Amino acid sequence: MKCQNCETPVLISDEYCEKCGAKLLHRRVFPNAPKREEFTLTPEEPSIEFEKQTEHDDWRFESHPEVETTPERVESPSEPIGNVRWGGFFRRVGACLIDVVMIILLVGLMSILAYIGYKVGLTAHDRSISWSNAAPLMTFLTFAWMGLTTAYFVVFHGMEGKTIGKWLLGLRVVGAGQAALTYRQALLRWVGTVGFGIVSLGLSFLWILWQREKRGWHDFLARTWVIRD
Repeated sequence: MKCQNCETPVLISDEYCEKCGAKLLHRRVFPNAPKREEFTLTPEEPSIEFEKQTEHDDWRFESHPEVETTPERVESPSEPIGNVRWGGFFRRVGACLIDVVMIILLVGLMSILAYIGYKVGLTAHDRSISWSNAAPLMTFLTFAWMGLTTAYFVVFHGMEGKTIGKWLLGLRVVGAGQAALTYRQALLRWVGTVGFGIVSLGLSFLWILWQREKRGWHDFLARTWVIRD
């Protein structure tokens, strides 16, 4: 080993050159390497080894097989599905007559109870029922009859899709796709029944005779169908 300043031979254990007094830098010289490739390591510096790292192509995306999607079959909201038997005109008329009888019985019972209550009230004031003081009773019975009839058709149709008359004759009111009727549809159907029936003078009901699906105007309004169970 030689001093880096004066090229004087020194021992590897020496820290300073005896000739020039320079602090010795311990060198490692590779025999086959050119002089410019020489480098110096102090005893405190460990050798550094670099591991080979495999480069990953992060920019590549995994290829996924194409997923074949089958388009879902969308049911038409305008027609019920399946093979059904439509409720005919005369069968529906029969069901309507049964419902009218039921409503008359209910209204009759309500009228009797209202008459008794009204008479008792007048008797308490030493008065009797006459045409002159019967107007409040008649007004009450009129609105009660309208409310009871509306509740009868809306509640029964919204609850089971059938009134007592339709139940006896095997009929049922359904929505699109034979779905259960909602109370909103039932109310809209009843409003259409009364409104179209008055405006068209009954033509909205006769429409059922020649319509392919046996639907009246109120059925088109509420998007309903009458089928046979």
